[in-house]
Amino acid sequence: MYHIMGQKMLKSTLIGAILLCAAQLSAAAAHAAELVMFERDGCVWCARWDRDVGQIYPKTDEARLLPLRRINMDHAKEPGLGLASPVRFTPTFVVIDQGREVGRITGYINDDSFWGLLGALAAKVTPPPRRGHT
Repeated sequence: MYHIMGQKMLKSTLIGAILLCAAQLSAAAAHAAELVMFERDGCVWCARWDRDVGQIYPKTDEARLLPLRRINMDHAKEPGLGLASPVRFTPTFVVIDQGREVGRITGYINDDSFWGLLGALAAKVTPPPRRGHT
């Protein structure tokens, strides 16, 4: 009898721990910063950004702080982001932190201007807490 009760308590404890971890992960994800790229089919400047920046972006420090999410305005519905104003031109890059817009880059000229503007926006983002250090 004690063996069965012990198994039930262990099972309940494990389920509780799993639910707690899941809740913490979803809360962290809700506050995570991201770079949202709004694009359209046939956008020449979007294609140019892809060629100049898109292939290296995932390997950068900026991508670790601001993972890229792409939204094609021709196919996606309202993304439900905390935008300060509607997006009208593509590409538009919006930095979202803790559910609100921190700033945006409208258009794309070249990689130098993109990285400079993104660096200024990234400086406004709350860095994620470091794991394993207190």
